[in-house]
Amino acid sequence: MIFSNGLDMFREQCKQTRWLSGQPALLVWALLMGVVGALATIVFYWGIHQVQLLLSGQSGSIVSVTRSWSAPERILYPALGGLVAGLLLWWASKLKIDSNADYMEAVAIGDGRLSLRQGVLRVLSSLSVIATGGSVGREGAMIHLAAMGASAAGRFFCFEAIPLRLLVACGAAAGVSAAYNAPIAGALFVAEIVLGSMSMQILGPLLLSAATANITMRLLGYYHVMYDLPELVPVSPHFLVFAILLGLLSGLLAPQFLRFLDLAKRLFKKTGLGLPLRLTLGGLVLGLLTLIEPRVAGNGYSILNSFLHEPWAWTAVTLILLSKVLSTGITVGSGAVGGVITPVMFVGGALGLLCVQVFSLLLPVVPANTAMFVLLGMGSFLAAATSAPLMAILMIFEMTHSYTIILPLMLACVFSYFTSRSIAGAVMYAVTESRDKDLQLRHGLRRLKLASLVSPVSTVIKHNQTVQDALNMFIEYGVRFIYVVNEMNEYQGVIAHKDISSFLLSGNDMQAPLSGELINRSYLTTLKPDMTLDEVQDYFETFSGERLPVLSLDERPVLLGVVYKSDVLKKLNELKKLLDASSEAILDVRARKLYDDRRK
Repeated sequence: MIFSNGLDMFREQCKQTRWLSGQPALLVWALLMGVVGALATIVFYWGIHQVQLLLSGQSGSIVSVTRSWSAPERILYPALGGLVAGLLLWWASKLKIDSNADYMEAVAIGDGRLSLRQGVLRVLSSLSVIATGGSVGREGAMIHLAAMGASAAGRFFCFEAIPLRLLVACGAAAGVSAAYNAPIAGALFVAEIVLGSMSMQILGPLLLSAATANITMRLLGYYHVMYDLPELVPVSPHFLVFAILLGLLSGLLAPQFLRFLDLAKRLFKKTGLGLPLRLTLGGLVLGLLTLIEPRVAGNGYSILNSFLHEPWAWTAVTLILLSKVLSTGITVGSGAVGGVITPVMFVGGALGLLCVQVFSLLLPVVPANTAMFVLLGMGSFLAAATSAPLMAILMIFEMTHSYTIILPLMLACVFSYFTSRSIAGAVMYAVTESRDKDLQLRHGLRRLKLASLVSPVSTVIKHNQTVQDALNMFIEYGVRFIYVVNEMNEYQGVIAHKDISSFLLSGNDMQAPLSGELINRSYLTTLKPDMTLDEVQDYFETFSGERLPVLSLDERPVLLGVVYKSDVLKKLNELKKLLDASSEAILDVRARKLYDDRRK
């Protein structure tokens, strides 16, 4: 009881201590989250090995352990792993939570709060699938575990939403860094994909966290270069052309691979089975596939290493590629929780190896760069699938420590990215799709022309009419300004109600024609039909009235009509609803200001 009260008092004190989550303190927190991310990765590796020891009495790479299983075990263990994973996910779905289940949502559009109970169950579910040969990456669970640790720390010290989101982002960056031994790519993964921002205020803490995770892995003896390369031959100008071609091909095929994974999910759902049975079925089918080709188990890392160091016939590459794509579709489609970065890189590496077989017919020197083509395929396919080319470039570089690869890799990744972006279809991460929709809506706002909002106007008077006519119009419509045009409908200016009132009180002749003293051009700003709605907001912000005149683009402009502030507000609200539907409930501050002005 005393301990509990003391803990509550400590947390209350933390809540009132603002500097604890300020910018200088966040840099220290970023360092600590790096250690947390590294330890989370090590714990997950340990968990995989413990499950392997429990099942078969040995541990090691997924493929080597799968090879050691007997035929019945190859069928039984993946099915059993799927059943356990499904039951854990079913349990997680029954929990009542008031926080996010996914770290990307918690960082991108949430408040940084991650459900610890649901998160632990999801991580254990992923562990069950991966340890029994599931064809998914380990990085998903590792990153989530690291982010969950960061969220728990931030919530314990009563962080507010904004610093808590950044703290969780630091944990995720540390998880990527520790999983792939790629600190820069780890920071960019979160900045480019999850947050969509390269601001140093965000990127700085992410880099610190990722670097600390990498250092921790080194100190604890878990660091190694992911892909130990043979000596790469310096590239020639001809080779760069082939790199671009490979990038274009990756950009075309990566969206199709993601579509295939979505199709697999839909097919498994159509079975009508519950999640535990779907995962059991997926494990059973995967087990049958390992009887034919045991190398389809796991994330594909060991085969990628083989691509880099051993000769492969194109038929063998094609068969292992198709088998691996099928096994990944089975695992992901059945509902397994896990990452797909390594499987994506495997598909890209196999594609690069197939391309080198074709390109060698055109340029004899190409076979000497087989390993480089594998790496180019990995990077370009990853760039296209994740829509994060900068992260993909740096990840391949950090995993190989080869500077020779950089120039062709840049070309391949950039071309693959833009090619994939031109193809509408599935995306690897939902947050990137939401952000893309948000950006498209904002670009649409900027491109929306004023002409679509122009309304006809009744308060128009000819310049040769009398002052009495103008007074009658003010009495009838109750407006502040009426617009003056000539016989050709060319805009002359406006007459203000206050000026007519002064004219009347002065005892002047009301039957006199309108004079230049009453017609004024400086009272109102005029708008053009080719203005964007974004530009129109600026004018209405400083204008207290309800409408502004719109003139043609002619040398002697004609009055086309008026635009009402309420119509602008209505259009902005329509766009806001679309933004809400895209999970990015962000409305321009100026739109809110218009709303406040309207209420006044």
